[in-house]
Amino acid sequence: MVEIPQQHRDTGSPPILDLADWIADPVEAAAFPRTTLRWRNDRAADDIGLADLSDDEWLAHFGRFETLPGNLPQPLALRYHGHQFRVYNPELGDGRGFLFAQLRDQRGRLMDLGTKGSGQTPWSRAGDGRLTLKGAVRELLATEMLQALGVDTSKTFSIVETGEQLVRGDEPSPTRSAVLTRLSHGHIRIGTFQRLLAHDEPEHMRQLVDYCLTQFPGPPPPEDAPDRDEPAVRLLHQVVDRMADLAASWMVAGFVHGVLNTDNMNISGESFDYGPWRWLPGWEPGFTAAYFDHAGLYAFGRQPEALGWNCAQLATALRLVAPSEGLIAALERFGTLYPAHLRRRWLWRLGVDSLDEPRDAALITACERHMRETGQSPDAFFFSHRGGRADSAELQALFAGYEAIGSDHDYWNDGAPQSMLYDEVEAIWSAIDRDDDWQPLLDKVAAVRRMGQAHGTPPVPASRGTGDESEKAR
Repeated sequence: MVEIPQQHRDTGSPPILDLADWIADPVEAAAFPRTTLRWRNDRAADDIGLADLSDDEWLAHFGRFETLPGNLPQPLALRYHGHQFRVYNPELGDGRGFLFAQLRDQRGRLMDLGTKGSGQTPWSRAGDGRLTLKGAVRELLATEMLQALGVDTSKTFSIVETGEQLVRGDEPSPTRSAVLTRLSHGHIRIGTFQRLLAHDEPEHMRQLVDYCLTQFPGPPPPEDAPDRDEPAVRLLHQVVDRMADLAASWMVAGFVHGVLNTDNMNISGESFDYGPWRWLPGWEPGFTAAYFDHAGLYAFGRQPEALGWNCAQLATALRLVAPSEGLIAALERFGTLYPAHLRRRWLWRLGVDSLDEPRDAALITACERHMRETGQSPDAFFFSHRGGRADSAELQALFAGYEAIGSDHDYWNDGAPQSMLYDEVEAIWSAIDRDDDWQPLLDKVAAVRRMGQAHGTPPVPASRGTGDESEKAR
């Protein structure tokens, strides 16, 4: 039995158990015909004290889901509602996953180990509760690339192939199956609050607000914010800041999530739940990732709008326990927070220091125009202009006065940048599917992690902090 170091355990039982009677249903994992370890994220495992697991122990916990000592006695399928393409759906919940365990990372943050493809739950509806191996591989590639580009994202913790043949309408079938475990800073969604509003549960809403303020701490609202001492108002201020930063980080990464429903929005501000994602081949605001997004609701350029709309749905839910004036004031901050986060992240990826707001904004506008006019992908643009290098007179003039910052990693001398375009992903999967060759995937992850080292530590708003920032902000 694995011994989890004390600093990674909670001081008592996993905190989610305080809410479990009304936020989740106890479930059991499916019994799979086979468990073959395909990926273990030792970097993430080290952060929560599980890096010393043997492969056999790993499979016991993340293939057969034997309980981690001192943790949840049984997996929990979480309950929630949500707007799906802005149509309200009260029939949601964890339909092919569950919360398996809660641990502390090295910063002291509460972290969830949750699954995808672990079997049916009361919320599976007509689904089989399974995940394709290709879906697991795609999620690994998305999370590694996003992390390297500074996005606060869930981590693909484990992939175990399960020996079943699945039939799917959106990929050649039958296809191989897998169970994925992700490491996230919580799994509380905007849709979790929406469900409590729909069922008129104000006391549970207050408990959930307190849970989120405790487990995902951040600074208080601005001094002049109305109703700033109301817990729900304080939470909304934090979530609005996190969502504005998340939108900015996706835009700077050139990433299209594809399905920005309220049940896919984590209160911690962490990006997660990857389905039809894509990276931009060129700077095209109308580019969509989901083939079924015919109206372009979640197109690349509309992602900030989508996250702002989702914040409004959280505010609507929180009206059950908080005054409208304070909630509206929190919502109105999105419009100023988003461009501030965009500037900070844009300059970070360019590797230059800020001058002032007008000149930074002019530089970003010129960069966007350059990509549209030349057809250069965001990956190629940021790579070739790193540190203020420029190949046009307009950009050379705008870069004047900007000081290069960041590392001088040898990545910046490579012949081409790392990218994660559709054809690359398909080629990696094809090697696995055709020849059971996992080396291209492993090579890609290593190359992307090297790129992440070159970029260095991204800017992080105080609203994503461990709690120290909250005290400093007072």
